[in-house]
Amino acid sequence: MKVKIGVYDSGIGGLSVLQELMLALPGVEFIYYADVDHVPYGEKSREEIICFADLAVRFLLEQQVQAIVVACNTATSAAISTLRARYTLPILGMEPAIKPALQCSNGKRVLLLATPLTLREAKLQHLIAEVDKAHLVDLQAMPCFVRFAEQGQFHTDEVYAYCCRQLEKYQADEYSAVVLGCTHFNYFKDTLRRRFPEPVRFVDGCQGTSRNLVHILQEQRLLEYGEQSVVYYMSGRPADSQQLSFINKCLQHLHNMREI
Repeated sequence: MKVKIGVYDSGIGGLSVLQELMLALPGVEFIYYADVDHVPYGEKSREEIICFADLAVRFLLEQQVQAIVVACNTATSAAISTLRARYTLPILGMEPAIKPALQCSNGKRVLLLATPLTLREAKLQHLIAEVDKAHLVDLQAMPCFVRFAEQGQFHTDEVYAYCCRQLEKYQADEYSAVVLGCTHFNYFKDTLRRRFPEPVRFVDGCQGTSRNLVHILQEQRLLEYGEQSVVYYMSGRPADSQQLSFINKCLQHLHNMREI
């Protein structure tokens, strides 16, 4: 039986994770679930997100997936512990890559960009307390990035003005890295680069999550090599031609962002 992996996000942000998974797992069938009926998640309550996440997981289980990647930092923060308590298959989440960013910081500061819900959840506060002993991490909410991404606004003047306004108080030369704590934020690396020129690095959790999934599949002897495929669902409905065209546009843009 061909291995099926479910990938779940509030919208198109998780495509950045899917892209890494597709590179690492050429013989897998992916089922991508974008919860477009309820995006954005970052401004909703924890209880709402748990409900949305549970619906997504149940749908993916109906597709007979062997593992699920919650490719959404906000859903991971709010719902991952509940999902793991309810279901027995492997459920992987996203964690802001603060630890690897700090390991290469050389004493300079690290800026974490995330959604409001991710920033206020206890999960993140515990992570920071564990790894940021020198108190080098600054936190900044960027909720409109999610809306811009879902609208396909990647290079507009409005996006750049918002970026400058939100990040005005941060001096680029004080930072070694910017942690992208929401998978939607990967679409804006080129805009962020205008505010944080090299040698500031952009760090996200996509590759780490991909490596974790490969390890799990190896342990369970589920790795296969063959024809890869992806099926896209929008809150449980098959993606239509217009949505598939937008997804392909997003994947191409993400491919370009990988070099930044």
